[in-house]
Amino acid sequence: MRGRQGILEVQYGEFPQWVEEQSKQDILEQAYNNGILDSKITGKKYTTDSVAYDSYNEQFKKREFLEYVYNGSKYIRFTADTNSAGDQLSNGTTIIVGQPYWIKVEPIIWLVDKVKDVALAKYILFAGVQFQNDNNYRGDFSKTDINKYTDTFFSKEIIPTSRNLDQLDNLNNTKSKRQRNPYGFDFSRVTEEEIIRGALESSVPIFLHGKSGDGKSARVKQFDPECEIIYMRNATPDSLNGKSVYNATTGEMIDIPPTWYSKIKEKCEKEPDKIHIVFFDELTNALPSIQGMAFNIVLDKEINGIWKLPPNARIVAAGNDLEDSLAANQLAEPLYNRFAHVYINTTVNSWLKWATTPEENYERLNYDVEKPNAKIHPSIYAYIAYKSYSGEDVLRTPFTGKKPNADPRKWELASKILYKTKQPEMLRALIGEDLTSDFIWFTSQYVISVEDVLNHNYSDEDFEMDTAQKFATAVGLSSVDDKNFSVVRDFMKRVGAEPKAAFESMWTHGDESRLEYLSELQMADNLSQGGIKK
Repeated sequence: MRGRQGILEVQYGEFPQWVEEQSKQDILEQAYNNGILDSKITGKKYTTDSVAYDSYNEQFKKREFLEYVYNGSKYIRFTADTNSAGDQLSNGTTIIVGQPYWIKVEPIIWLVDKVKDVALAKYILFAGVQFQNDNNYRGDFSKTDINKYTDTFFSKEIIPTSRNLDQLDNLNNTKSKRQRNPYGFDFSRVTEEEIIRGALESSVPIFLHGKSGDGKSARVKQFDPECEIIYMRNATPDSLNGKSVYNATTGEMIDIPPTWYSKIKEKCEKEPDKIHIVFFDELTNALPSIQGMAFNIVLDKEINGIWKLPPNARIVAAGNDLEDSLAANQLAEPLYNRFAHVYINTTVNSWLKWATTPEENYERLNYDVEKPNAKIHPSIYAYIAYKSYSGEDVLRTPFTGKKPNADPRKWELASKILYKTKQPEMLRALIGEDLTSDFIWFTSQYVISVEDVLNHNYSDEDFEMDTAQKFATAVGLSSVDDKNFSVVRDFMKRVGAEPKAAFESMWTHGDESRLEYLSELQMADNLSQGGIKK
């Protein structure tokens, strides 16, 4: 559970909600046609009405959809009929009659009003079921078709099946001991607002894209109503970076900080337990020379090489894209890549929600001193290692200036967000939609736990993993303590040389005592093989 602007959100049950991207639909459809999914049916069914919603003379006639599990996720498959022709799917595409579609089963998020004892689904879950088949509602909701449907089918079908998904995800049921998601990630979809919050808490600079009037500054003020705004279109070197003046009395130059810095410093010192925002508005409308000064502030969180931003200060920027403003300038690649990018899309619902939220309900973010972690989150290390081993370089992806791409700095920022939020969906603001989707697929692999390895609770079949599962297993087992490291390392020897090397690197994390212990084990291995290897 978690509150958002006074609204309690509760995750309960699951239901088919979001259509998969086309590339994964193609993979699923091919697996379906080849019979691969025949043994991956969970036994769960989801029911809808096969009769058109406005066919009032026809009674409810159920239409059932089987649930399949594939690569750790659950799906249903439906073929569009004339009743759904022309409707839109969650990805914005229009339904074509006769074409099959794969819908992902995901947790349901409910918005709860404890006072009125009411829960509303955050997203519409089903449509097309008649309210009353005779179109003659008499005020008794308990007798309506829609109530019968929710009581008979929907309320029962949202309860997850008790069968183990890891058993179903293997033709021979050989991976029943494996555990999904060793990182403890939350794979639920996140809103733009939640990405902004996560980035702020993770100290990752944010860039808000959107058309003029889309409420970019309003988004920022929801988290800090008194944020310090710098209008970059009118900024000068002195107003942004401060200036030096000559002291005729002493004959020395005196550095004077910019006004905005003095104000944000005062706010941060006055409320050290809260996050305070420096907002670079209209950054794309600034001159290239001013953008260069902003780059240094964003990069080092330092002004003019003299004044450091307080640790509880955060940077947010906003601007119009080139196609939306004649006055906009292209952001240079180094500056563009220092931000998490959120594309604001103001809808009627989001605007009405903002319009009815009183300012006193804005959610000020607390500033917490973070405990040091490994430089890069183990899941990112394993993913990049896996992709490299597979012949694909995801450390850097092409820069277009229109959508986020990956580079070493971006992965470092992504690591901060994962440590803080444990929500990989937020990475789409840093590395883009496609790479984020692939990363989520990788991190949701089924792996064997440390406990299973220590208890020898595995069989020879468990080593028949694909490459992704091997690297995912490596990162999952890297949490083993010092005492049991050698046992788990012996297990990883059987998994493969490259995943074992990744496991060892993640376990040591540069710790000298662990590095020394690993060196001793490696020496013992060499001796047992007949001599020291050069």
